[in-house]
Amino acid sequence: MKRLFLLACCLALPAAAEDTRQLVKLTQQAQETLRLEMIDNLMALNQILSLLAGNQVKEAGRVAEERLGKTAMGKNARLPFEARPGPQMPPEMHEIGRQGHFTASEFAAAAATGDRQAALEKLPSLMNACIGCHASYRTR
Repeated sequence: MKRLFLLACCLALPAAAEDTRQLVKLTQQAQETLRLEMIDNLMALNQILSLLAGNQVKEAGRVAEERLGKTAMGKNARLPFEARPGPQMPPEMHEIGRQGHFTASEFAAAAATGDRQAALEKLPSLMNACIGCHASYRTR
């Protein structure tokens, strides 16, 4: 009976849509660097949201700048070329990433004032950089 229920659920699900994002071919090392960086970015965003929820606005700004903002740019520059995702990306993808750093710094500057509302108003722009890249590109 349990198997029949699972089969029925699976048959009721719509077929997965074709992934139309641009495939970006990176070396395996660069792909791993990028994957780890994206996980760290998600953890930073979660920390920022938690801090904002706790009304620790200035601290949220500090995290945004240090982990996502202009301060975080170039952290892979010391890696061997084959492990660096940036130079292997299409220019448009790389530019979205660069703009994401600038947007994070804008959020950080708003949060540094301690004005929670100003920081919250910048939050969608910060998220849009992430969403724009992930909606347009894939590495596998």
